[in-house]
Amino acid sequence: MTVKKLIINQDNSDRRIDNYLLSLYKNVPKSKIYNIIRKGEVRVNSKRIKPSYKLKIDDLVRIPPYLDGPIAQNKKISLDLIEKHTTKIIYEDINYIVTNKNNDIAVHSGSKNGIGLIDIFRLKFGNHIELCHRLDKHTSGCLVLAKNKKSVKYFSNLLKTNEIKKIYIAIIKGRFKEKRIIENEIYKNNSLKLKKSKSIFKLVRQLKNTTIVSVDLYTGRTHQIRIHASQINHPILFDKKYGDEIFDSSINVNFKKTMALHSKSITFKDQNSKIIKATATYPDEFKKLIKALK
Repeated sequence: MTVKKLIINQDNSDRRIDNYLLSLYKNVPKSKIYNIIRKGEVRVNSKRIKPSYKLKIDDLVRIPPYLDGPIAQNKKISLDLIEKHTTKIIYEDINYIVTNKNNDIAVHSGSKNGIGLIDIFRLKFGNHIELCHRLDKHTSGCLVLAKNKKSVKYFSNLLKTNEIKKIYIAIIKGRFKEKRIIENEIYKNNSLKLKKSKSIFKLVRQLKNTTIVSVDLYTGRTHQIRIHASQINHPILFDKKYGDEIFDSSINVNFKKTMALHSKSITFKDQNSKIIKATATYPDEFKKLIKALK
């Protein structure tokens, strides 16, 4: 086996070598990364370095040949799976990718989730791809990924300053009327960690004992729309955590019951003052559900 050699570009300059390797080899234990640095198995410009060493443009980083990164570990991902999840790109430029996420995959891998969407995108486009935000596993629609660190940081700042407009479409229990602004403080697991939140629910269309609503999201708390919908007694259909199991079971359909929440559109201004707006079509189950509830 031959050693791997990586040339540092502008996007990774000024990063600590330990943080750089941890981001590159996400599935390798942290202790192993620090161990190979201290042993001198990782070298920069043929010299031993400390974990705190800050990388410079055109530095040549030597990586031991046995160190398997995400690409090597994800060889079990089939071509069909890659094709399924990377052919729904609805916007792309030199900094960002916006994809129409399917409703059957988590954005991150894990013990419960198996393969994550980010693993698939990195396998196809490279390890530099990063998630800009998250969607729940069974939520479909607009998901933004970045092609470089600067774009991730810029997008993160937009999130903090509420400069990103996100609109979701949901099918909820009961007959919802007109418009409601929900600003309840919410929490996911710990009631002592309440966080401010704001969602605006608007009537789109009445269906049989259910309603299609659009939701303007002004803060991005975990499960925010799902919690708010439940709090106003209009839970999202087929939401296994916050929904109404008895009501959901009364809906008789012959297709998979997937949570009826879809990230319809996202709009933001990039670092070059270009307005990026992407709109995602409904998944098949969502379309079938609307038809069944007419």
